[in-house]
Amino acid sequence: MTLAQLYEQVKVEAAKVIVGQEDVFEQVLVAFLSGGHVLLEGVPGVAKTLIAKTLARLIDAGFGRIQFTADLMPSDVIGTQVFEINKGTFYLKKGPIFTNIVLADEINRAPAKTQSALLEAMEERQVTIEGARYPLDPPFMVLATQNPVEYEGTYPLPEAQLDRFLFKVVVPYPTETAEVEIVRRYHQGFDAHRLDSSGLQAVIKPADLPALHAEIQAVTVEEGILTYITQVAGATRRSPDLILGGSPRAAIATLLTAKTYAALQGRTYVTPDDVKHVLLPTYRHRIILRPEAEIEGLDADAVLRRIVAGVPAPR
Repeated sequence: MTLAQLYEQVKVEAAKVIVGQEDVFEQVLVAFLSGGHVLLEGVPGVAKTLIAKTLARLIDAGFGRIQFTADLMPSDVIGTQVFEINKGTFYLKKGPIFTNIVLADEINRAPAKTQSALLEAMEERQVTIEGARYPLDPPFMVLATQNPVEYEGTYPLPEAQLDRFLFKVVVPYPTETAEVEIVRRYHQGFDAHRLDSSGLQAVIKPADLPALHAEIQAVTVEEGILTYITQVAGATRRSPDLILGGSPRAAIATLLTAKTYAALQGRTYVTPDDVKHVLLPTYRHRIILRPEAEIEGLDADAVLRRIVAGVPAPR
């Protein structure tokens, strides 16, 4: 079965529990299949946790949640060596990072040292405890959340750490129509804390992933598309609205996720529209606006749209 066919089944299953955030779920799935991590930004109550739990169930993977707080220690995330008195030896007490899909809730509330422990796991797919390295079993993905309106008591992620996230996905409020459907489902007995009763069925097994990754890798990218991707990256660095533009890592992320998105749509080649589709989540956390642009009322997405409009797409 092709990735596009599996994706149609995934959408059917996800619709059992997710309403109004279908685009967000699609972006999370693209990032997962591309081997990356996601920073979810949205106010409380817009289904960030539900999206993470649903993804884990649909790919038949383990799920763990870490609530980040100001007093959270690195050992609370990755684990520690514990001395067992009866045996007179140390044993590894694994932290919640040892699972497949990790929800790092309110990551910007933890101090920098704890954030760094998580980000090492994201980058290296392993953790270091008391000098010993422990690999994390694949698949491994971190979905980190942050609240865009709460700044008191937070530790904003530095640019170098933000760059470790493949996507930054903005989770909006649902539309009125979607919210009516959400309320209706709860009236009829739905409970996001009890997904066992939702009838969700796994569609993708971990054993399927190597074949799916091979299908994505086989997606062709013409020279004109490669040039277009690099031209967009260069345009962000020259933009008068930005202090910091996208690095080569941003261009690579654009390529990888555009190939995944094309495969999800059932195509074996990347189009300019595929590139445009992934540009905002790929770049919005990797650029820094000038104060003048912010005074003008622009945000990262508005600047990126302006930049993309100025770069001719290949035909």
